[in-house]
Amino acid sequence: MSRRRYVAAQGVPGGYRIWGDRGRRQWSDLYELCPDDPVAELNAQADHARITALMKRYRAQ
Repeated sequence: MSRRRYVAAQGVPGGYRIWGDRGRRQWSDLYELCPDDPVAELNAQADHARITALMKRYRAQ
């Protein structure tokens, strides 16, 4: 069984980025607001359509 992958929002100068725990690299653009909803969805069931909609909404803000 493979190890589960988790992501977290990390504060950086100017906002937040989503980081992966395995690759220790960023997964997303810079957001001004903390992206709690996309992080929760990525760590839960990871529905592609829902993640895409959430990312577009957070980019628009």
